[in-house]
Amino acid sequence: MLRHLRNRKIFSVAMLVLVICFTLVGVRSFGQRIMTSAPQLLTDPFLQLPTETSVQVVWFTEFAGVNHTVTYGENLKQTAKANTTKLTRTREDQHSRVANQTKDGQVYQKPVQRDIWRHEAEVTGLTPGLRVNYRITSVREDSESVNSDIFSLAATPKPDTPLKILLTSDHQLKPMTSANLQKVVETVGRVDGVWFAGDLVNVSDRASEWFDNNSGGALFPGLQGRAKYEMTHDGVKTTYTGGQIIQHAPIFTCIGNHEVMGRFTRTGSLDDEFDDTIPRAVAQKIYRDKSLIDNSFNTNTYEEIFSLPKSKEGGKRYYAVSFGDVRLVVLYATNMWRTPSLNGKHKGRYREAEKDLNNPEDWGYGQVIYEPIAKGSKQYNWLEAELNSPEFQQAKYKVVMFHHPPHTLGDNIVPAYTEPVQIIERDDNNIKAVRYEYPKYADYIIRDVVPLLEAADVQLVFYGHSHLWNRFVSQSGMHFLETSNVGNTYGAAWGDRKREVPIGYQEDYVKLGDPNGLEPIVPTIAPLLGEDGKLMPYIASNDITVFSIFDTGAGTISSYRFDTRKPDSEVLKFDEFKLK
Repeated sequence: MLRHLRNRKIFSVAMLVLVICFTLVGVRSFGQRIMTSAPQLLTDPFLQLPTETSVQVVWFTEFAGVNHTVTYGENLKQTAKANTTKLTRTREDQHSRVANQTKDGQVYQKPVQRDIWRHEAEVTGLTPGLRVNYRITSVREDSESVNSDIFSLAATPKPDTPLKILLTSDHQLKPMTSANLQKVVETVGRVDGVWFAGDLVNVSDRASEWFDNNSGGALFPGLQGRAKYEMTHDGVKTTYTGGQIIQHAPIFTCIGNHEVMGRFTRTGSLDDEFDDTIPRAVAQKIYRDKSLIDNSFNTNTYEEIFSLPKSKEGGKRYYAVSFGDVRLVVLYATNMWRTPSLNGKHKGRYREAEKDLNNPEDWGYGQVIYEPIAKGSKQYNWLEAELNSPEFQQAKYKVVMFHHPPHTLGDNIVPAYTEPVQIIERDDNNIKAVRYEYPKYADYIIRDVVPLLEAADVQLVFYGHSHLWNRFVSQSGMHFLETSNVGNTYGAAWGDRKREVPIGYQEDYVKLGDPNGLEPIVPTIAPLLGEDGKLMPYIASNDITVFSIFDTGAGTISSYRFDTRKPDSEVLKFDEFKLK
């Protein structure tokens, strides 16, 4: 009997050891991936920073690996070795939708570091105008390897090279984005470049929004044709894959408000951390000797993900680049979006939450502007110098891209783009209210930047932020294009729909139309009709998605729409205009 019990005990211990071993072997967790299955790439490769003879190839994995390379050229005989870095702030939290977490808090109850490695290799010896095949290979620590498919790359195009450039913005995992990008490829074929006017994701430090959100609509899958986003209309389900775009074409991006994170690890979720931005000057007073970046706002993850041209003054945050016949100037013009609501429950654009009145550390400080751009600022002075540079003045097409709209029918243009003026109302020694005014005369974009662009003969100002399509032309002939009705909309201030603005404040906040005085242009080919039967000078739809293509050979910008309610319908060109 004793021997029998001893054998059973030995058997039980052995089984326990086996269970533990199988558990360890089968574990798959962010930050430590046990090597039981074939390695996988977190993204396909994408292209960055093309020069006359080279281009950077970038991709991501969830293992550090021991060797990461690009093979390219005839029969893929040439090799470029990648440099590997680890993203420092990518995390998941209770609101992530990734892997086994399909509801809040199933796996994560707070922000948890997610280990992701970035690989970048420089492909050299390129000849402008000649496309070259390439493939990436990543070798894991156990010597298992994974290859991508074969794609093509090219040096930066020379002047007089006709190009097709995708103009896009505000993807943010929104419902129509994957359909939009799929239709770009089906309609236009391979584009030569992508200009992205900000708001790539919603919460920049949440890794799954870039790479593998459960919706199937994360940023990189959509731009690489690896999305799996389902849309259902009238009981019919359609799965959209996005488009294989940035494997073949370099992407140039700018910072939108969603690329900015707030105070680091001060709050309990990444959503709250995103909302928790304060001005640098306030942070200096509150936190004194502590990190200014960690205690105000930062763009760390965005800057770690992308290789972009750099300016001496602004680094990746604002820069200029020549691409074919175009000189593209990218500005850092965005502010913290806050609710226009005056109910006192939330820190908003016009007032602080009532619960926070006695604790300035928890104030939102209105719609914080992240980078000064007013006349005399470092960015303004850099822009002025760039507009006077030979590279800019000799370019056939002069284009400026930033996130915040100078002209739009959208809600986000109100109030003015200026520093919030704080007004504290007191009852004896008690704070009764904290509110903010935004003097319209001090709008930095309209007062300072736009006149500079007009004087420099800029042909196109391209931007996003309001999730709609509309365009304008100034008296001098400068075009303004907002083509951000990619994945969804929040409506347009037109007809009977008015913006939510405060009443009884010092400023006159405009409820309808463009507050900066231009009339929207009715699409030139196939405008939509409103409910009143009149031609609509905009598209703001949660069913119809829009993209725009800049054809530098013809000098035209064409806008297309696709009705996701009718999956088998044609993509329709509805507007086209020519740059002077």
